[in-house]
Amino acid sequence: MKALLKDLPTLTAPIVGETLILYLAVSKEAVSYVLVVERGDAQMPIYFVSNALSGSEYFQAHPITVLTDQPIRQLLYKPEISGRLTKWAIELGKQEIAYCARSAIKGQVMADYLAETVADMPVICDPEQLLMPSPELWELYTDGVAEKTPASSEDAGAGQILTGPHREEHIYALRFNFKVTNNEAEYEALLAGMRIARELGVKKLQAYVDSQLVANQINGTFDANDKSMQSYLALVHSLADTFVDFRISQIPRSQNKQADVLNKLAALSFNHLEKKILVEQVFKKSTELETTVASVEEEEATWMTNIIEFLQTGSLPEGEKEAMKIRVKAPNYELRGESLYRQSYLGASQRCVGPKEAAMIIDEIHKGSCGLHSGLKTVTERIKRLGYYWSQMYADTVERIRVFQECQLHAPVSRAPQHTMIPITSSWMFCK
Repeated sequence: MKALLKDLPTLTAPIVGETLILYLAVSKEAVSYVLVVERGDAQMPIYFVSNALSGSEYFQAHPITVLTDQPIRQLLYKPEISGRLTKWAIELGKQEIAYCARSAIKGQVMADYLAETVADMPVICDPEQLLMPSPELWELYTDGVAEKTPASSEDAGAGQILTGPHREEHIYALRFNFKVTNNEAEYEALLAGMRIARELGVKKLQAYVDSQLVANQINGTFDANDKSMQSYLALVHSLADTFVDFRISQIPRSQNKQADVLNKLAALSFNHLEKKILVEQVFKKSTELETTVASVEEEEATWMTNIIEFLQTGSLPEGEKEAMKIRVKAPNYELRGESLYRQSYLGASQRCVGPKEAAMIIDEIHKGSCGLHSGLKTVTERIKRLGYYWSQMYADTVERIRVFQECQLHAPVSRAPQHTMIPITSSWMFCK
């Protein structure tokens, strides 16, 4: 260590446009960072500092790549963040900063040494498990029960217990407000549990049921001859395709007691369960067809393309000004599946739409079945309340409303002259 301290590396002057690499280290009292540049096979230090959060230095002439093992990018670009993190996201969004996973130590040794000289490094838990879906195996236990007799007060119900890789349990109960058979109740319980697992971001799922018929039909051992069973089997296979790995096994009823108790309690009375267990009432079967609206596909790139690419891969457009706009706007958006949503400070998040879908929304609100041929402000406010957003909402609405023939025929006609009239007074008869 003494030999290293005697022969410290010399600071190097950066070249304009050269990509800089930033190594960070945080302790209880100080923040230390080292700014280096790769030249050949070596990393040359440019600047290093260790302070007690007393200020910050920015290098606006250089793109900076932050190498860290912490999920900084996920924290700064999540719309749910609030308070100090939102201020930091806006402040850092002005700079050309990219966050990458740290693959090698190299300059990180110097940043760690600067932090250790102030105080010992704290034990920091890895929050990646809270932000990213776990690829580990989850277990699902389900059981369903049908009505006993028409005169019985016991209704149909189902229970699901979803167990995570760290043995955490998510308990749910369903109560069916329709008539089902035992096999249909088993399928409904399994489908509900698979939907819950999909919403939680589960990738690998192992399902356990005590119904031999359901397990063997899904595995292909038994054939589904009944039309109802065929419909349920198709739904299970379609949901199974959304997982990376899905397996189902049949277990004895003695090993599925918890799910069996849940469905019986939900079938009898669930008022006392709502305080500890999530209970849901189901009013129709999963096999009943629902009216679906085909999504509108945009043929060309839209105003959302750059934002979506930045949120998915971190890529930015080539222009410096355009890249700066995307970095500043990105914290206000989030991806939910394949849809982009914009954070709304006065209500729920708004779904972003392209030009084609925007034109359909304007037409429906302005002249649709419930349209009143309202003006610009009324139409745009209704669009916002319905939960839609696009960047040129006001300009597109004005342009779209002007082309409607009914609005042109029944619009109030302006009688005012186009130009300001200049009054002309007659001269006095006897004036000189």
